[in-house]
Amino acid sequence: MTKTFILEDLDCAHCAGVIEEKIQKLDEVKSAQVNFMSRRLVIDAEESAFDKIVKDAKKIIKKVEPDVEMVAAKL
Repeated sequence: MTKTFILEDLDCAHCAGVIEEKIQKLDEVKSAQVNFMSRRLVIDAEESAFDKIVKDAKKIIKKVEPDVEMVAAKL
C-alpha cells in the first residue's frame, strides 16, 4: 500500500533527507521518499502496519524538524 502525505512547513533540504532515511529504516516500510520541492512524503508499506508506521513517522519528523506537520495529501 502506498500513501502520500504533505510535510507542511518543511524548509530544510538536509532535514528532508534525514526524515526519508529514518522512515525507510522502520519495520515493514518497503520505501519512503521525500520530495523537498513539493514537500511530499510517499510511503510504501504493509497495509496491516500502516497506522503504526504513520505514528512512528510523525515522531521522527517532530524530532528532526519540530515545526513540520505531516498531513494526508488530497489527491
